[in-house]
Amino acid sequence: MVNWVEAPKPLLYFLLRWAGLRQHTVDVDGAGTVISFWMPEGKVPKDDKATLRDVAPEAAAAANDRCSSKKKTTSSSTAKASGKERPAVVLVHGFAAEGVVTWQFQAGVLAKNYDVYVPDLLYFGGSTSPSTDRSPGFQAECMVAALRKLGVERCTVVGFSYGGMVSFKMAEFHPDLVGSLVVSGSVIAMTDSISETALERIGVKSSAELLLPETVKGLKALLSIATHRKIWFPDRIHRDYLKVMFNNRKERAELLEGLMVSNKDATVPVLPQKILLLWGANDNIFNIELAMTMKEQLGDNATLQSIGEAGHLVHLERPCVYNRRLEGFLAYVNNAENPKAIA
Repeated sequence: MVNWVEAPKPLLYFLLRWAGLRQHTVDVDGAGTVISFWMPEGKVPKDDKATLRDVAPEAAAAANDRCSSKKKTTSSSTAKASGKERPAVVLVHGFAAEGVVTWQFQAGVLAKNYDVYVPDLLYFGGSTSPSTDRSPGFQAECMVAALRKLGVERCTVVGFSYGGMVSFKMAEFHPDLVGSLVVSGSVIAMTDSISETALERIGVKSSAELLLPETVKGLKALLSIATHRKIWFPDRIHRDYLKVMFNNRKERAELLEGLMVSNKDATVPVLPQKILLLWGANDNIFNIELAMTMKEQLGDNATLQSIGEAGHLVHLERPCVYNRRLEGFLAYVNNAENPKAIA
């Protein structure tokens, strides 16, 4: 029987390939930790073959044939031919979906002017590790190691929700790599007080109950909380989503446990990067008041922008507005670092 959540993926992959991106898996440590990326075709290491484990072979072949038959010159290959290095942007997903599903409305748009990298965090999509470390810090170190292996020397990291917490760690630990930061619907660290306040406000007992639903009712509750505009889907779609988007449940439950930081141990790092907090004004999980507090904690390098009529999934609910704000920030920080970086 057709899974109506999985069925559109070949089309999504085709559009990503049309935009000049290819899937590639990076061996992070030689010990079983691997991270899957969609990344610029021209940046894929020549001594390795791109890993297309998530694409049905016939769909991948068809996508290749169509792209080849058009003889389309991608913006990535054009930049390579002209000898220009384009700014790199890394899009780090949240907890409910893998990378390209989360950033499906951003990756192709940004690829016109930037080298876009869309990874799957560990235990999502094609990424995994034998390690027992489930902390955001471990995710951050693995992501940085993978990016360095791909030759990324400087980048802007865009993190959503859980991916925002990983992104903050990347910026804190590796300011030489992370030149600027964009975060939506997230926190610097998930402290006891932040967790308790958020769970009480949305009416659930635990993060796992909210973020790892096992029933159609639970998934409907998650989507209702995460969106401002209430969108109806038939139960069949919800059942199909549960089948394909919530695997590795044991490891993901441990990731949620690994997020928690006691109030007494929580600190706000001094980050040198320019930071944009790009928020849904109606976010019910991490509300705008929390974003305002975080902006004050981060200091003068941080800017807060809110997008009206959007909830936690702001990049999916209002992608055009989100993309304009994001592209404006990217142009600003990259022109500030290198006025000639963008043609």
